Amino acid sequence: MQPTELSAIELVAAIRRGDLTARACTEAFLDRIASLDGSINAFLAADRGAAVAQAEKIDARRSAGDPLGPLAGLPVAVKDALCTVDMPTTCGSRMLAGYQPPYDAHTVARLRAADAVIIGKTNMDEFAMGGSNENSAYGPVRNPWDLERAPGGSSGGSAACVAADLAPVAIGSDTGGSIRQPAGLCGVTGFKPTYGRISRRGLVAFASSLDQIGPLARSAADCALVMESIAGHDPGDSTSLAAEVPAYTKLLDEPLTGLRIGRVAAHYGAGLDPEVAAGVEAAFAAFEAAGATIHEVELPHAEYGIPTYYLIAPCEASSNLARYDGVHYGHRAEPERGHRAEPERGHRAEPERGHRAEPGEPAAAYVGEFDSPLVEMYCRSRAEGFGPEVKRRIMLGTYALSAGYYDAFYAKALRVRRLIQQDFLKAFETVDLIAGPVSPTPAFKLGEKTGDPLAMYLVDMYTVGTNLAGIGGISFPCGFTAGGLPIGFQLQGPALAEPLLLRAAHQYQQQTDWHLRRPALAT
Repeated sequence: MQPTELSAIELVAAIRRGDLTARACTEAFLDRIASLDGSINAFLAADRGAAVAQAEKIDARRSAGDPLGPLAGLPVAVKDALCTVDMPTTCGSRMLAGYQPPYDAHTVARLRAADAVIIGKTNMDEFAMGGSNENSAYGPVRNPWDLERAPGGSSGGSAACVAADLAPVAIGSDTGGSIRQPAGLCGVTGFKPTYGRISRRGLVAFASSLDQIGPLARSAADCALVMESIAGHDPGDSTSLAAEVPAYTKLLDEPLTGLRIGRVAAHYGAGLDPEVAAGVEAAFAAFEAAGATIHEVELPHAEYGIPTYYLIAPCEASSNLARYDGVHYGHRAEPERGHRAEPERGHRAEPERGHRAEPGEPAAAYVGEFDSPLVEMYCRSRAEGFGPEVKRRIMLGTYALSAGYYDAFYAKALRVRRLIQQDFLKAFETVDLIAGPVSPTPAFKLGEKTGDPLAMYLVDMYTVGTNLAGIGGISFPCGFTAGGLPIGFQLQGPALAEPLLLRAAHQYQQQTDWHLRRPALAT
């Protein structure tokens, strides 16, 4: 078999045995990227020279009998929201075009320490804001199952590259479903761990209380392998959990007898595609056949998940993205040729009360707020650097945080978030996991939802609750539509239930082959 046909676990084992060199493995995926990514647009950067050089070092150490890391020789693609010292990090935005970080994100550093080979940076919705990967400043990613359809977002490049066998593993980030939803639409496995299980240091922030890094791969077993290397405490991240990291791969084979899975009846209302509903119900039946029991549970405040998320996330984004002003960070607009900002006719800026201008202080400090060339540069830089969806969310968040509206919007959303968390806590008193669809529809056509932001936001209706509650979730394929599009299934578990989530998904995948099917493009 070709390296691109092997799973992550198989690749690592073959390299360790000497049946396959790390260089041959790396070059096989890089060649496939060069051949196919022109039609998919999953990658924003790939450094062939650096990747091959790293692979050669691993081969030399193996030949010398030196110890190798647990991911030795495994090619890994990284979402372009994670800092990499040797490749640009743009977040899919003109605002950060060409930006070269001075350090690796903690997750990237852990991958390198485990001897993984970073082969490139994947395309994404700008600053992770989107559910279709159409908001990238560098063009949309196309779903490998149908190039006219969206791969989901915001980690659409990561999901698409795994689906097309351009990488055996990719790293994504999940703020409201941005790993699980594209995994579902692309027919791969996507894992969003408990908030704080993986360090966020070096992940360019969207909504800091919601963002979480996780792997996408063919299978739950491959995700478990990667999790063993990237999970764990980071003193440099104040939200990082200090809990010990289990040997996830050694816990996958325990049977599911007695596992209690919750089914939420409200998930099956209007808006759920009938083929998706049928695929999800078949997955419930497969879990029952494997020894699990299915129980009806309620999440009474789930209907408020979308409005709650789309208040909290934009508010945090408004704060996080304030730094991109052309001075501290990001794109700086060039002054218009021949233009010089003048104060309004008849206007004289008054000093602040108690302030007296001293000789030598710049006069610009006393120019009216909107007369300042500096403020003009801020405004033009942000207008040029940010795309429409990012601007929309910044404005929404700024409005909700403004005087007179904070209590009515942001503070109320925080209270509803707590109710959503309590719903999950109560449900987990009677069940071990909660299951259901990951997206209300299969992959939709590019351009189908871009004119209606609310319709686009509703694609996350089943995933945002996981982030609001800070718990873990995993998405994996459970069937296909008559038109050949993947159907995604989601499991959600209590905080730090990663071993159970991975085991349940793995046991399902041992009984089915949906996760093994590849699009025609990838054969």
